[in-house]
Amino acid sequence: MISRLLIINIILACIMVFEPPCQADEAPSYMHKLLPEERIFEVCGGREGPVIKKGDPGTEDNKYGFEGGRAFKYKGEYHMMTAERFGDPIVIKMRLAHWKSPDGISWERLSTLYESSGNFTGEDPRASLWAPMPIYDESQEHWNLFYIAYRAKPNDPTGWYLGYEGKVWRAVSTVAGYDGLDGPYEDVGIILQPGPDSDEWEGLQGTDSFFPYKVGDEWYGFYGSAQTQKEINPKYPKWAVGLAKAPKLEGPWKRCSDLNPIRLHQNFTENPVVTMMKNGRYIAMVDGGPKAFGYSVSDAGILWSKATYIDLEEHLDKWWSYMRTPLGLIVEDDGTFTVFFTAITKSKFACLGMVKLKEINNNVETVASKQSIFDIF
Repeated sequence: MISRLLIINIILACIMVFEPPCQADEAPSYMHKLLPEERIFEVCGGREGPVIKKGDPGTEDNKYGFEGGRAFKYKGEYHMMTAERFGDPIVIKMRLAHWKSPDGISWERLSTLYESSGNFTGEDPRASLWAPMPIYDESQEHWNLFYIAYRAKPNDPTGWYLGYEGKVWRAVSTVAGYDGLDGPYEDVGIILQPGPDSDEWEGLQGTDSFFPYKVGDEWYGFYGSAQTQKEINPKYPKWAVGLAKAPKLEGPWKRCSDLNPIRLHQNFTENPVVTMMKNGRYIAMVDGGPKAFGYSVSDAGILWSKATYIDLEEHLDKWWSYMRTPLGLIVEDDGTFTVFFTAITKSKFACLGMVKLKEINNNVETVASKQSIFDIF
């Protein structure tokens, strides 16, 4: 018996052949529909308290803590590349750092990958660096590092300028092969930035995150933007994400304007990090705002469900005052999942937390049971 998931993927493949989803022509109506929300995880454990906090080894000169990035398994250990808010001006003087842990609880800081200038005049396009995302390119046998570089200056009545005109940089490890994760990394160019190709939902912040993932023989990538200018376009969320597409990881990357924005939430979505499950489905962990983070589900990596949110206050003793960003979904050998996340404490230091998830229902046909794919197309 042919599974419903296989039927969905065949339909999507046919649609991509006859109506490529990244053309800038008039968008077909189905492109603006999300799949229904799908709750597939529940909390099954976690760490009561941060796994990295102020004063722990490696944080000695880190004044304000951590934000975003990616956590993942590499050669049997946990690794994390994250942005450290280590100096002043706060959220401008930044470092991109590499950490590792044998168990997810005891962490060691390995290196600084990049450090921003901290220039607060608006003159330097690399004044503030954020959102490091390491991706291994099997075809080129190199680790790639994507990250965001902003200009920065004091806010004024026209907008929020602590990070604006964000551009997505691509760097490549100078050490070839899978063993080259530690780098060092060398910049090779900007792959996405604000400009004449920007969509009307994108705002002053520019491109504020980027995470690429493989779909068949092509690459798709979530990127974000925020309308941090005073005069916003009310048709779109203030913080939103969209998709871009490329034949190779190095590009050229083209916005999927007829798909975008991907409205995972009506007001706020940031920093998607995508994982492919063992059953072939895609999960995007997303920042959902000050109370909770969430996830979206896709059968083929192109159409996504509305985000489902996990309120950790119901499961863990609340040690944070402001929830921030999940660093991805890690598939464990025992069938559970680990999510590391950043969250800000009352002291304004952003710590690293950890929670464990398990699947509620491993049935890959749950989307179709809620809404037929034929109702969408």
